[in-house]
Order: sequence, then C-alpha cells, then structure tokens
Amino acid sequence: ILGRGDEFVLLISDVVMPRMSGRELVDRVRAIRPDMRVLYMSGYTEDAILRHGVHDASTVLLGKPFAPAALLAKIREVLDRGR
Repeated sequence: ILGRGDEFVLLISDVVMPRMSGRELVDRVRAIRPDMRVLYMSGYTEDAILRHGVHDASTVLLGKPFAPAALLAKIREVLDRGR
C-alpha cells in the first residue's frame, strides 16, 4: 500500500493469491476506504483474471513479469486517474 504520511492512497494487489483473491481484498478495503485506488498485477492470462472478477473498464492491470519503470508508470496512471 502506497501512502502519504499516515494516509494510504493506493493498494497494489496480485489477482490470484492463496486464501483470498485480489478482488476480495479490494472489496474488504473499500468497505472501509471507498476512495482507495487499486493497481492489480498478475502473471495469469486475461481469461483467468476475468474468472477472478477483477477486469472491467476501471481496472488497471500490470502483467508479470514487469520492469521497475513499468510499475512506476502504472502507479502514475492510477494516481492520475483517481479511482
């Protein structure tokens, strides 16, 4: 989670994780912080991502593997876009 001071502004989550999907994590966080911005990452195909319910017009996804510059660019995209 990326923050300013004591305020978190961006959650970076993998799509597929043990015990909880990235979408479930985001839903739980947004229940508390509806304004939380999100960047998903995944090494899976788009079909697998769709099955986990995280792909819609507002989803920003970074495919693995990625270079540090690509991560920074996606973070900038999410922060500039808002939620």
